[in-house]
Amino acid sequence: MEYLNYMLIGLLVFFLLQRLLPTSGVKQISTSELRNELKNKNKQFIDVRTAGEFKSKHINGFKNIPLNELNRKANELSKDIEVIVICQSGMRSNKASKTLKKLGFKHITNVKGGMSAWH
Repeated sequence: MEYLNYMLIGLLVFFLLQRLLPTSGVKQISTSELRNELKNKNKQFIDVRTAGEFKSKHINGFKNIPLNELNRKANELSKDIEVIVICQSGMRSNKASKTLKKLGFKHITNVKGGMSAWH
């Protein structure tokens, strides 16, 4: 019985780490690094927060594609151009990065800390 408990705890830790750790092959940048990237017109900037969150506060140059619509709207993006993804805290954008990677995007950057870290 004790072995089973350790096994369940191990699986739980594994799944939590899978969700929280950055996706392999996805670049991570800070909001201060993002400021320099915004000048580059050869990048796609995607905000995966809800339409309401985006409307209340967003960064100029970012396009709003809510996370729950990303699978359906990913064809609006070019797989050949880097995609920089932001959300409120970095969690949804990390999930969006995983989704984009599965869809065949090669150059994906996640903004650590998201809009909460943007000043």
